[in-house]
Amino acid sequence: MSFYCACAVNSALLEPVGALLVVMNLRAIIFITFWRLPSCIHMARVFVYGTLKKGQPNYHHMLESANGKAEFLASACTTEKYPLVIASHDNIPFLLNIPGQGHRVLGELYEVDDKMLKFLDELEEVPTMYQRAQVRLEVKEWVGETEGEERPAAGSFTEAFLYSTTAYQPDWLTLPRYESYDSRGDHGLQYVARQDRD
Repeated sequence: MSFYCACAVNSALLEPVGALLVVMNLRAIIFITFWRLPSCIHMARVFVYGTLKKGQPNYHHMLESANGKAEFLASACTTEKYPLVIASHDNIPFLLNIPGQGHRVLGELYEVDDKMLKFLDELEEVPTMYQRAQVRLEVKEWVGETEGEERPAAGSFTEAFLYSTTAYQPDWLTLPRYESYDSRGDHGLQYVARQDRD
């Protein structure tokens, strides 16, 4: 006697969760393994304030499905002040991990899957150039979907990952600090894309 289960699911996605030995009689012993799909794809919230924002030089990475999934949720700002500076000869925006200095930084909140989070970690060169940490944000305007939850109101608070750096040059502390980054801003410091760097 044999039993099998046919599923229209990629078997690589299945996880064994237990087994059961059933003795039917002396001639029939059945060993049943229980399988289940992973409960869900893990999603994380990420706050971007620089070149990954809409209209900025690296925003295209957020749209490329090969990198993973990213869904825009809201415009937001940090609840704490941070120094957001433009530094290096490539004019890269850096949020220095020095809470209490600078401005409350404006940016965009995204929900991303594990694949996109891994891609962003690699893009941001975690942990050498940037470090990813959880921060508290104030919602400015929520536009994203909220499954089974009430849409957060302006002025409400949420948390998300943010890429900041502790690996900065001492003279960066003397640079102008920005509340919001725009690669084409009045600062005149045009961002140099990776493919154009020396």
